[in-house]
Amino acid sequence: MFGVARLRDGVSLSAAAANVATIARQLEQQYPDSNRGQRSAIVPLSEVIVGDVRPVLIVLLAGSVLLLVIALVNVAGLLLVRAEARRKEIEIRTALGASGARVVAQFVVEAILLVGTSVATSIAAAYWASRGLLALIPANVIARMPYLREFGANGRVAAFTFVVAGIAIAVLASAPVMQLALTRGRRVLSDRGSSAATWRHIGSKLVVVEIVTAMILLVGGGLLGKSLYRVLHVDIGFDPAHLSLLNISLPDAAYGKDPQQVAAAEEILRRVAPLPGVQSASVAGRLPLQPGNTVWIRIEGRPDTGEHNEVHYREIGVGYFATLKARLARGRDFTSHDDATKTRVVIINETLARQYFPGQDPLGRRLLYYSASSPPIEIIGVVGDVKEGLLDAATPPTMYVPLSQEPTSGLAIVVRTAQEESVLPALAAVIHGFDPSIPTFAPRTMNQVVLQSQPAYLRRSTAALVAAFAALAWLLGIVGLYGTIAYSVSQRTREIAIRMALGAARPAVRRLIVAEAAILTGLGLAIGAACALAAATSLRGLLFGVSSWDFPTLATAAAALATSAIIASDFPARRASRVDAQEALRTE
Repeated sequence: MFGVARLRDGVSLSAAAANVATIARQLEQQYPDSNRGQRSAIVPLSEVIVGDVRPVLIVLLAGSVLLLVIALVNVAGLLLVRAEARRKEIEIRTALGASGARVVAQFVVEAILLVGTSVATSIAAAYWASRGLLALIPANVIARMPYLREFGANGRVAAFTFVVAGIAIAVLASAPVMQLALTRGRRVLSDRGSSAATWRHIGSKLVVVEIVTAMILLVGGGLLGKSLYRVLHVDIGFDPAHLSLLNISLPDAAYGKDPQQVAAAEEILRRVAPLPGVQSASVAGRLPLQPGNTVWIRIEGRPDTGEHNEVHYREIGVGYFATLKARLARGRDFTSHDDATKTRVVIINETLARQYFPGQDPLGRRLLYYSASSPPIEIIGVVGDVKEGLLDAATPPTMYVPLSQEPTSGLAIVVRTAQEESVLPALAAVIHGFDPSIPTFAPRTMNQVVLQSQPAYLRRSTAALVAAFAALAWLLGIVGLYGTIAYSVSQRTREIAIRMALGAARPAVRRLIVAEAAILTGLGLAIGAACALAAATSLRGLLFGVSSWDFPTLATAAAALATSAIIASDFPARRASRVDAQEALRTE
């Protein structure tokens, strides 16, 4: 049971938590047998509702901000060059009586036109992108978050958009204004020379910012992609291929007693077995890869110290482990003879055996439920660890009891087939043919359970988002570097011509240009590596099986950026090395 409370005005969450903790301690003292070691926890309802998707939302926001930074850097750089090239025009306007406010207004209007066009385009793109983001969330998860189905543009989104647009306008308008203000009074000997100098000093710094941002996103995408791979390749203790699953709920009116539930499960399995392609079938009260029911146990023959030994608890049918293709390490499996008239039996997993019977043979030992009235249960087998819980969590100690001795009305039919999905409609038809009043739901395959599990979809969604942002950041960064080098080459034609006239070889000129790009790239990669490591530390909650200091990922991202940067800078370098010195000097 979960309590839902609304805090009184002026009461903090910590104060309420302290109050409930006091109640939990009182209950522990009042009921030591059942409440020993039981604690309380209070969390905001918003954490419960959006907790699963919060990491995705944070990554989405962070990636958007970084991409916006790169875009603003690129456009601001272009506007700086354009403003420098227009210096004569601005000075003539000023000489003819244009006020400083009039000049500033001109740059503001140009920035508004740029940003306004971008906002109009992005609103349309955002609609389709939001549909794609919803597709990343599995149906079983989005069913618990109905508010996501209707999300879209609203007043808060519009306000946020206007704030971002205002920031962009301020950046794009202020960049050329500040540049002209800082260099006011400088004699304009040559538009080309001054703009080249400006771009070499300012544009190069902007390119470094772009490379740093791209490096952060590439490393983040690599780490999340590697985490997703590790999660999907966790040893789950059985073969998920060709397993079809269907949940049923036996109505209490017809199956309210234990013998009726057992008989219904057996009859359903008997009818499922002849279906085409079915190799084996069984039932379980709860499927693997899902957190579930737990019980407290004691070991017969050991003193009762009042400790609560909490283990996971699963009711399963005959042939369940064989259907899963799980490994029975020791002992025997359940048989049809293990019914309610026989000695109570249990199979435990290897984790439970290691934790409660270290260095001992658990076969033949007996467990007791914490309630003194329950009869002892004999351990008849030990099964290899089946992942009973989340993919990224340690396998808990688990005990398996035969459904015939501890029935339940909520069951999952587990069928191993030669093909995965073709048997699912037939399963539902068989069950409704047996009793139309039995509801069936959640038809799926075990592979779908793995792919749609919370650990998998969280990492898959974040990896997809960061990879998309990283690809765009890489593209913009390389384009920015190419533009910087190409513009620098075009403005240094006279310098290059003089070098070649004095005997510089074409390969030397080419190396000179590429070296300039290599310096910018190296500086960006060095700063980006440090920033990427800091950013990866904040992603530790999403990483699995990989460290935030993963050197191969860092090296791969750096190598990809460095290679792309050198290739991008080589094109203008080739063009520079083909300059005709005589023609260039004559033009100058």
